[in-house]
Amino acid sequence: MRTRALFLMLLVLSASAASQVQTSRSDKKTISSPEFPKPLGPYSHAVVAGGFVYVAGQGPINPKTQKMELGDIKSETRRELTNISNILKAANSSLENVVKVSVFLADLNDFEAMNEVYREFFKENFPARTTVQAVLRTGRKIEIDCIARVNQ
Repeated sequence: MRTRALFLMLLVLSASAASQVQTSRSDKKTISSPEFPKPLGPYSHAVVAGGFVYVAGQGPINPKTQKMELGDIKSETRRELTNISNILKAANSSLENVVKVSVFLADLNDFEAMNEVYREFFKENFPARTTVQAVLRTGRKIEIDCIARVNQ
């Protein structure tokens, strides 16, 4: 008898969880604008789902010219964080709502210089962050992505 009751309870709980998953899938919304740098592949600038916005990795692309602005680590970091800020605004969020950042550096020796610019954009209540060295496309020095809460 207990086994059957437990089985029924698990069945109800898994049905409830499945309906929540389906509901969260239906609220997925992609964020795109001709004012953003064009994606370099089959992906969205950002996706809003479950009260969060997931911003794709950004390169130092000028949205007006659609050209890569390769330069020093500070200029590339500034361009990418500016692009991310604009994408977040379009998704009804902001840098203040960012909870997680991933930074990919072509050279970890650029860590301190990147942090100088990063502090211009994130001043307090810093988001969690991972920084790793990576091989990046097109000769750029950095790529940044993030996750942020959507304004309620």
